[in-house]
Amino acid sequence: MQLLGLYVVVFLKFFLVVLGQQYHTHHNVADLHWKPATATWYGSPDGDGSDGGACGYGSLVDVKPLRARVGAVSPILFKNGEGCGACYKVRCLDKSICSERAVTISVTDECPGGYCSNGHTHFDLSGAAFGHMAISGENGQLRNRGEIPVIYRRTPCKYPGKNIAFHVNEGSTDYWLSLLVEFEDGDGDVGSMHIREAGGTEWLEMNHLWGANWCVIRGPLKGPLSVKLTTLSTGRTLSARDVIPRNWVPKATYTSRLNFFH
Repeated sequence: MQLLGLYVVVFLKFFLVVLGQQYHTHHNVADLHWKPATATWYGSPDGDGSDGGACGYGSLVDVKPLRARVGAVSPILFKNGEGCGACYKVRCLDKSICSERAVTISVTDECPGGYCSNGHTHFDLSGAAFGHMAISGENGQLRNRGEIPVIYRRTPCKYPGKNIAFHVNEGSTDYWLSLLVEFEDGDGDVGSMHIREAGGTEWLEMNHLWGANWCVIRGPLKGPLSVKLTTLSTGRTLSARDVIPRNWVPKATYTSRLNFFH
């Protein structure tokens, strides 16, 4: 039985390497305990709050799978941009107007002042996400309340049918490469990133620029490039082999064949 188990492990490792998919898991990011916070909303009543905001996701915030279920968070959750992409369940408490269901949002922006200052835990949600917490027909009335007390907890991000993608930011060259991480399910956040050149063995550490954007200054870089991503919250690691092609171009998005949940 021990020999059979060894064969199974070897086969699985080989299978994952062949697919360019290597990942290691630790504990689950989900938090079963609700915590107190406050919430407001911004932007248009049924909109996405902002066009990408401080994380840099741009127009992705208003299309599937995000579909405006997004929000800005105070610095304590934004974590200088490394909190970008994390997902939370947020639920309001006034039973006269609030539904018992929570809205699940992805962090796409930061709210640095006002309600979000002085170490407060605050969610400045898109109008669509804020209204989703109301009972049927009371979306507008809930938005009229302004700041409301809520409870929240961390939850895994889920993007069915989506694999992690890497957008090559405008201005990137063979000597300065900047990537934006998109559609990372599970933890959603990024703690570190590395790239490896074609035929190389060394993983080059990338620097965190801002939001969900990372860069490396090295060159000339020789593609195709592999990307290794490690999450901030639980230290999960995923390696996408040769995901950036040899003939990559700025402003293009390259999708891997993997994600943490599939």
